[in-house]
Amino acid sequence: MLKTRKTPMRTCIGCHEIRPKKELIRIVKDSEGNLSVDRTGKKAGRGAYLCDDPQCLDKALAAHGLEKAFSMAVAPEVQQALKEELAGGR
Repeated sequence: MLKTRKTPMRTCIGCHEIRPKKELIRIVKDSEGNLSVDRTGKKAGRGAYLCDDPQCLDKALAAHGLEKAFSMAVAPEVQQALKEELAGGR
């Protein structure tokens, strides 16, 4: 008898909706403290998840979700780079 695999669920740090991991985009903090968009979900580092919606990133930035998730301040230029990277991948 085959076991059915559980679908991994993650919470968006912008809208706080719980969704399947594959529907979300991972933001990763590498060992040097740099943030980047990880569409594969396999980069090494601490991750936080966002819906593929610029409004969720705006909500996360307004509520300091990235700062809380990564325990660090996120510079305005890094925020702008993340916005551009998310918009470019659509």
